[in-house]
Amino acid sequence: MVKFSQLNENQKQAVIDQSDHIRIIAGAGSGKTRVLTMRIAYLIEKMDVKPYHILSITFTNKAAREMKNRINDMLKDAGSGCWISTIHSLCMRILSEDISALNYPKNFTVVDADDQRQILKEAYKEIGIDKKEYPYGNVLDYIVNNKYMSVSPEKAMEYTYGEERLIKKAKVYEYYDRRLKQLYALDFDDLILFTTRLFELFPAILEKWSKKFHYIHVDEFQDVDKEQYKLIRYLSRVHDHVYVVGDPDQTIFTWRGADVNIIVNFDKDFPNTKTIVLNQNYRSTNNILSGANSVIKNNKARVEKELFSKNGDGSRIIHKTCMSEQAEANYVVNQIMKLHDDGCNYSEMAVLYRANYLSREVEKVLIENRVAYVIYGGLRFYERMEVKDILSYLRMITRADDLAFIRIINTPRRGIGQKTLDAISEMAKEQGLSMYEVVKQGLYPKNRDTFDHFVHMVEKWREDLNNGDLELLLQEVLDDSGYRTMLEKDNETERLENVKSLLDDIRDFSRDYPDSSLDEYLQMISLYTDRASEESEDAVSLCTIHSAKGLEFECVFVIGLSEGIFPSERTLAEGPKGLEEERRLAYVAYTRAKKLLYLCESNSFSYVIQSSKLPSRFIKEIDEAYIEHVDEKPTAFKSSVFDEDIVIQDKKKEKPKDEMYRNGDTVIHKIYGEGVVIGIDSGVLQIAFAFPHGVKKILAGHPSIRKKGKEDFS
Repeated sequence: MVKFSQLNENQKQAVIDQSDHIRIIAGAGSGKTRVLTMRIAYLIEKMDVKPYHILSITFTNKAAREMKNRINDMLKDAGSGCWISTIHSLCMRILSEDISALNYPKNFTVVDADDQRQILKEAYKEIGIDKKEYPYGNVLDYIVNNKYMSVSPEKAMEYTYGEERLIKKAKVYEYYDRRLKQLYALDFDDLILFTTRLFELFPAILEKWSKKFHYIHVDEFQDVDKEQYKLIRYLSRVHDHVYVVGDPDQTIFTWRGADVNIIVNFDKDFPNTKTIVLNQNYRSTNNILSGANSVIKNNKARVEKELFSKNGDGSRIIHKTCMSEQAEANYVVNQIMKLHDDGCNYSEMAVLYRANYLSREVEKVLIENRVAYVIYGGLRFYERMEVKDILSYLRMITRADDLAFIRIINTPRRGIGQKTLDAISEMAKEQGLSMYEVVKQGLYPKNRDTFDHFVHMVEKWREDLNNGDLELLLQEVLDDSGYRTMLEKDNETERLENVKSLLDDIRDFSRDYPDSSLDEYLQMISLYTDRASEESEDAVSLCTIHSAKGLEFECVFVIGLSEGIFPSERTLAEGPKGLEEERRLAYVAYTRAKKLLYLCESNSFSYVIQSSKLPSRFIKEIDEAYIEHVDEKPTAFKSSVFDEDIVIQDKKKEKPKDEMYRNGDTVIHKIYGEGVVIGIDSGVLQIAFAFPHGVKKILAGHPSIRKKGKEDFS
């Protein structure tokens, strides 16, 4: 039974309105799923609409299950028979009945992600392509983009214009397309493309299906792309009752084809549209919502709304400026640990960021403090392919172990096959040598020029290592090996960002440990590859803002809020359209928080943007009534995107880090073990460690050291 007592006035209107075309602008946390399910229940219970005439399109199976369960709870058996499914499942149903019109069998195969990778693996082997040089995800994106632009494999080959990398991708596309046809198989994108093609070519089939659905509902309408929208319009041709729910301010997937103009201009495509705004938020406090509102109102491509809450004002948004990424990570983790001590579960806290590479420092500090965490929808920083590749290159300089050699000898591609590696491995075992020593001594006669060139590179890097500049050495490795060029050629932006973040990492290490070696750096990295913290269910969530869509947490930390990072440089280059999407991304990030929202940034140098960092405009745009600025020390900064200098006053006096230590203090270091402080100068400690480490200079506030406490004597 539909209970209107559970609804506010706008929600009730959204449930009972009888307009043919209804657009629900549902703000973050406004109860849209409740409204949508009650709407369907209302049509069945009060309007006597047969369930099998109702279609509700969702974008995840989880959302579809939740809607079905809610309707069953309200109507019991009376609600069964509704068409509630993802758009891909709907297309599957349609094609299973009528795909024979396109000369495909009704029992066609649908390939999943693993199947797609297997087909690409076959193609790579036939064409002679290295998956490291042409990652599967990148090539699949190429194939999907061509399909959605109605570009055949033949046309794709014409559009290569002789570019070698594009030629190889076009060949993979041709193989992939031919293989699917041989198998009478469709991928997920084909499900939609084949359905719209079916409707375009066979009007009788279109009429059959559009007669079936009297009422069409679409959830997350801000995320539909042009092909999906075409399908929805086809299905509504006969009865013309269309009900869409979404929020233009949360359109953050345009890179996947979503078009914010579809929901914004819905009333132009469907005349006499009734628009109802759900602007009461049930998730967050008013300070968080008002801060988010003051940011998003700067966008033009939106439908006007102002979120509010009855959860009280709550705490103001905290903006923290730090002197370095390390300090930013320390601040975030310290706050997380304090909140946990105060009774907030780790699972109720999240660290959000614009790009995956930004997780590096936070991960390190969480591990050092034994705080459990999970990477939501991604890999830990030091487990990412390109990071492991570069660390293997560095291991070639210090140890040249077989695992490192095998990983990078053909990355970038050097024409070294598995049979060659197997032969070198056997020779190494027979001679009692490493695989690198085999090729260095010229014991393997084939591919001599390639191996000589590789050995020359490694030996050159070993000589340059004596200069002691690890940052410069890593730059040389990236350039000499061709690894940087490989990523740049294929526009692998995210992987490049991870590599640049590793440059930041080794620069920070060299600054904090000026007398340390490359071996010691690699040893330190091994500390951060322990996966033990994943075992706990009570773990902090780390994820990109895109992955956080639809999630909510008691406390949210948004890190890396610097110009060029968030908003990102490449989206800023797109002009106003790109900036508006970045602003929507900030809005989504801010509205994930229920009670506490921290916005963090640092003003250190970044290799990723190749400059010192300046605070993001998405901080500046927050009304001062809803935000509190906390700085490490009074700092004046001026950004080209700001109209004036801003001075952020110190809200919390922090005790200088070097005052925590005195000469003679015993400390514990993560790698060097126990040591004694023998000198202090401007926050840098001189610590005497046992042989073979000797005296090291380390920043007093670095998370790798701590005072020896009572627990160390137990």
